[in-house]
Amino acid sequence: MIKSSEIFKLLSEEIRLKIVILLTEGELCVCDFVEVLNLPQSTISRHMAKLKKVGLISDRRDGKWVHYSLKKIVDFPDKELHEMLFQLKKKPPYSEELDRLKKHIKLKNCKQD
Repeated sequence: MIKSSEIFKLLSEEIRLKIVILLTEGELCVCDFVEVLNLPQSTISRHMAKLKKVGLISDRRDGKWVHYSLKKIVDFPDKELHEMLFQLKKKPPYSEELDRLKKHIKLKNCKQD
């Protein structure tokens, strides 16, 4: 089992923290993160691999697309941290990124062929 200190160290990287907070809204595709965080797919995928390795997120393949989700509280390595993430998303700058995510999802301009 992973230690809470290792999880905090992993989430000290701002991009990974933003990714996890965005996942509090539900399952997302890599294209969602690329659009909202304005980062290349390769950067997002590298961070996703680290988050998945420690058990914070899970993935689901749909053809060539990979969809990610935050583990449910019962499967999450640190339940207090899980709850804290849901509180953090209400505060800037995370609330602003969540607003961008909601606008992006409305438009859903990534092509899933």
